[in-house]
Amino acid sequence: MGEVKVLGASLSLFCCRIEWALKHKGITYEYIEEDLRNKSTLLLKSNPVHKKIPVLLHGDKPVAESHIILEYIDETWRENPLMPDDPFEKAMVRFWAKYVDEKCVISAWTASRTKGQEQEKAIESTQESLKLLNKLIEGKAFFGGETMGFLDLVVGSLPNWIKFIEEFVGIKLFDTNELSFLHEWAQRLAEIPMIKESIPMKEDLLNYMRAQQNAK
Repeated sequence: MGEVKVLGASLSLFCCRIEWALKHKGITYEYIEEDLRNKSTLLLKSNPVHKKIPVLLHGDKPVAESHIILEYIDETWRENPLMPDDPFEKAMVRFWAKYVDEKCVISAWTASRTKGQEQEKAIESTQESLKLLNKLIEGKAFFGGETMGFLDLVVGSLPNWIKFIEEFVGIKLFDTNELSFLHEWAQRLAEIPMIKESIPMKEDLLNYMRAQQNAK
């Protein structure tokens, strides 16, 4: 069906989703690490609109944006499905996946980049958004039910990424007591071998950021 390549960055919470999906499907692929400060010609050619990672190359067909890539993978290789069959359930997965990136991720990122009242609002927004995810996972092994699914891959490394922000910036976003169901889910997910071997850990992210600061 064509050679498969992934253009990404190993510490990106958006890129690891793609690798996990391919491994879940049993698809052999080549991973190409991008230097985001010196983007390759291949990346710029493959994603000329946004010029961002991740990008999936399937033969001569480039696919960009992590949610779109995940759906492309799921529809191209039907084994071990990530999406439910029911149209309503599928719509709900898409809704929450979008919520994770547009609310949880952006709020946490804003909290890490601002100060004062703006930061306080971003912290509150992050905490409230995580509470909704905590309620969503309550009583379930995975967001996908009894097995890992699309939304599990999207939420994926978010808890580790938030823990990194907490330590790097010195703020509190993830209360494991208040978010006990989400915390337990994150631990459960991290024990899956294919997740465990490549999930970006807080220490990896901290070491990367410190190295970037020292290089300036």
